[in-house]
Amino acid sequence: MKILVINPNISLSVSELIRNEAQRAALPGTQITMATAPFGVAYIETPGEAAVGAYASLQLLAQQQAEHDVAVIAAFGDPGVTAAKELLDIPVVGLTESAVATAFLLGGRFAIVGISQRIGAWYVQTVDQLGLSSRMIGYRGLQQGFASVGTVQQEARDVLREMCLACVEQDGADSIILAGAPLAGLAREIADDVPVPLIDGVGSAIRMAEALGRGAYAPRRNGALSPPPRKAHQGLEGGLAMLIGRQP
Repeated sequence: MKILVINPNISLSVSELIRNEAQRAALPGTQITMATAPFGVAYIETPGEAAVGAYASLQLLAQQQAEHDVAVIAAFGDPGVTAAKELLDIPVVGLTESAVATAFLLGGRFAIVGISQRIGAWYVQTVDQLGLSSRMIGYRGLQQGFASVGTVQQEARDVLREMCLACVEQDGADSIILAGAPLAGLAREIADDVPVPLIDGVGSAIRMAEALGRGAYAPRRNGALSPPPRKAHQGLEGGLAMLIGRQP
């Protein structure tokens, strides 16, 4: 199986974190292709930044989807995931929906821990759009700055671990999602320190992608997520023009 993994952020250091965790999570024989947004921001923190990341992701998907069985958009908040599900014939999954689905299957109520306070409102909105707000017990984010998004999990490891413990001891969380690609791999490293399951978004997305790929589902030909109709368009790159304009 071949999985195309898109980092909608421009940070190559985060792409390396994503790639490493994706390869650790993948089954033997699964091939990971990593692609990084050529424009945008170092890490997506707001809906406005997510809109830019979504466009970058759609461009990369249009250019590189060929010969892949499934795609992953590897940013919490799932920028562009719904649009990609409509445009592509292969399954597309996001980090948020995969991590929340994992938390749902583990049972009980989940908390989310992330790298900033600002990002929390958007994450709460994203979970609400997924229809699982009743299972979310709260969000905790770092209140401190960090030198690099690629090293934030090392810089703030102790604080992140303490926030996870607070989610359990003060909030009553039954599982905790460590949100965002910059925290890829941290759940595995601190799992022994926290008495409830820690959920890694990248690992969850890869496992969900493999399950969908093995399912060999037929592409949609009808309904709200079926491919868009042919229509005039202008200024779209070749790959997107093929997907949106449906030109032969």
